Amino acid sequence: MTYALPPLNALRAFEAAARHLSFKLAAHELHVTPAAVGQQVKALEARLGVQLFERLHKQLILTAAGQAYLPGVSEGFRHIADATAQLKPSGAVLLQLGVHASFDLRRLDLAAFRSGHADIGLRVLQPAGLHELVEGKVDLLIARGVGHHPGYRCDRVNEGSGPGDWLIAPEGTADCPEIVSFRAWLRAAIAENPHTNRRPRLVGGVGS
Repeated sequence: MTYALPPLNALRAFEAAARHLSFKLAAHELHVTPAAVGQQVKALEARLGVQLFERLHKQLILTAAGQAYLPGVSEGFRHIADATAQLKPSGAVLLQLGVHASFDLRRLDLAAFRSGHADIGLRVLQPAGLHELVEGKVDLLIARGVGHHPGYRCDRVNEGSGPGDWLIAPEGTADCPEIVSFRAWLRAAIAENPHTNRRPRLVGGVGS
């Protein structure tokens, strides 16, 4: 059976905006810009041929079509989330890695990590930010920004100064075996490919 589905990113943008009745709050939840949420929703409306929101001055209101659409979309995402939560990656210890929205996961050969660390079950949450790390939804985070966060160990993923990609873990768990293993694997992977621009580069950072 082939499912006739709109792009899932557009559905996520609609669902979050409809729950919050705000592109700004939806953007905060999804770790993108409000403009990106608005563009995704606009593209979804164009694809469906239905207006889902009334865009008033400083106010977002669901149309009748949007109100009818939201429960089914939300229920669908709940079913997907519940089914995903039931899956247990192979490995005695689960390591949950958060990654910011614009990071290209193709830069990381995560299959190589999994094959070399059969005792660690690696799960990736994207998009994710400091909010998910603080709430304990992820154990380790690749974040975009300046890596200075009190109470966290921060290692720079790429070269340069100013904003960049950082590997961040709470100081209390930064030396756990699974996190140490991932950090060491990342260092080794980069050392093996020192001239590959598409690979991230982990250099010494705050708390190292």
